[in-house]
Amino acid sequence: MKKPSSKIREEITKLQEQLRAAETKEAERIGRLALKAGLGEIEIDDADLQAAFEALTEKFRSGNAAAAKIPTEAPSELGGEA
Repeated sequence: MKKPSSKIREEITKLQEQLRAAETKEAERIGRLALKAGLGEIEIDDADLQAAFEALTEKFRSGNAAAAKIPTEAPSELGGEA
């Protein structure tokens, strides 16, 4: 039996709400990580920062994650300043 269009619209609305919630959660996660990495303290144009994120994304998607990998140790553990 076919679903009435009203039911389909309800499902679409629920899915849009789920999408917004998922995007918010992802944005908060990325934002927290960016702040931990010190990106909040850098003066950089949004377009330049987005381009850098896109380049990083492409490295991971292309299977070239090793080239994009950054050490996870704290600076003091790497012999740098804390």
